[in-house]
Amino acid sequence: MRKIFEGKVISLKMQNTAVVEVLRSVPHPMYKKVLKRTKKHQADTAGVSLSVGDKVKIAEVRPVSKEKHFKVLEKIK
Repeated sequence: MRKIFEGKVISLKMQNTAVVEVLRSVPHPMYKKVLKRTKKHQADTAGVSLSVGDKVKIAEVRPVSKEKHFKVLEKIK
C-alpha cells in the first residue's frame, strides 16, 4: 500500500519538482495533547501546473531522484 498525503505547495523553484508541506496531528505519548507536526516532501510535478499555495494530493512512488520519492496526483480546490 502506498502512502497518500494532502499538503500545501510552498516552493516551485526546481524543474519538475514541488516542495509540499504536509501537516499532521499526533497525540503526545504521555500527556495525550494533540500536537501539530509538519514535514516537507519533494514531489514530482510531471505535467501538473501548480502555483505556490495550492493544496495538492501526493503519493509515494519509487525514487525519482536522490530526494524525490513522491508524485503529485492532483490539485485540490
